[in-house]
Amino acid sequence: MRAEFGADGAAGGVRLWHVVRGEQSVAMCGRELDPGAPVREATDWGRTPELCCHTCGAYFLRETPYLSAEHQ
Repeated sequence: MRAEFGADGAAGGVRLWHVVRGEQSVAMCGRELDPGAPVREATDWGRTPELCCHTCGAYFLRETPYLSAEHQ
């Protein structure tokens, strides 16, 4: 995940978290993000005090394979 800053930029803190592929600065939803913005692991989705982009979450879930119960 990569952070999107608010109107005040980095000084204003993280506004929203987006999912990115690898180290890209373009979110799965298409939003251009600051390449120097903070990053987190995708497993932190929903575990941040800030909101996460709903659209990125939907794309991420469609691309992430699910483990079946027999493989756990």
